[in-house]
Amino acid sequence: MLQQLVYLWLKSWRSIFEIILLGVVLYYGYLYFRGTRGAKVLTGLAIVFLTLTLISTLLNLVVIGWILRSFSVFLAVALVVIFQPELRRALAEVGGHPIFSLTSEKRETVHDLAEAVTQLANKQFGALIAIERDTSIRVYEETGVTMDADFSVELALTIFHPKAALHDGGVIVRNGRIAAAACIFPVSQRETLDRSLGLRHRAGLGITEESDAVAVIVSEETGGISICHRRRIERNFTPETFRQRIAEILLHGNYEETNPEKLAGEADLPAAGDNTLVPDQKERRDDVVPV
Repeated sequence: MLQQLVYLWLKSWRSIFEIILLGVVLYYGYLYFRGTRGAKVLTGLAIVFLTLTLISTLLNLVVIGWILRSFSVFLAVALVVIFQPELRRALAEVGGHPIFSLTSEKRETVHDLAEAVTQLANKQFGALIAIERDTSIRVYEETGVTMDADFSVELALTIFHPKAALHDGGVIVRNGRIAAAACIFPVSQRETLDRSLGLRHRAGLGITEESDAVAVIVSEETGGISICHRRRIERNFTPETFRQRIAEILLHGNYEETNPEKLAGEADLPAAGDNTLVPDQKERRDDVVPV
């Protein structure tokens, strides 16, 4: 009996491995596409395809069955076209993982960034800063004002002063230099986002969905500090915990080892209707800030 089981395992282990691998891929694919605009398209295609297949099989409809079999040949290409934004983001996330990342910020830049964000939060100056990494975000740099200046605390405070001409929009930091200011970032369109989430925070999430950039947001209403990276938002940082977390992310030191929920109030995005993402309803006023 034991020999038969061993023989059966040796004969079919590849099939078992394939089933497990496909299950894992389908599960994580479902988690990734859930809540995106493409999820409804995929659900609609699946329902139509399965319904027509079932009807053609039960009623022996030869023509419809032939059309479905012929259509399945082009289905893979159609899915790539339909889900091009989601697939691009997924591949960007894989390539932007710290294991494969080729860039890291200088400690001096990280220190200046932490000091600037701390002072912006204390003064309650609204701010949105995107730190470019391996994936270029020059396309968004072109929407703002080119600067090409060394990053400094004083310059950051000047840019985001409420009466400054460049305070609306985002700042792009590349290789320790401010490449551009007053840039327009893509706004996240995920349906799982809480409606009370301000436009500045949605823009911070949007730039991390389109690239591997790290976005730092300071609320002008509460002075709250948030970090967006890898399609996630972490909020309610104190100056001390922000310094620790941003150093872990940008310097690749103990990346992800510290539990972000212990450093900040929230991590990951809640489902729609969950208001824990924005503890203060005054944050709704961020929606009027153009970014």
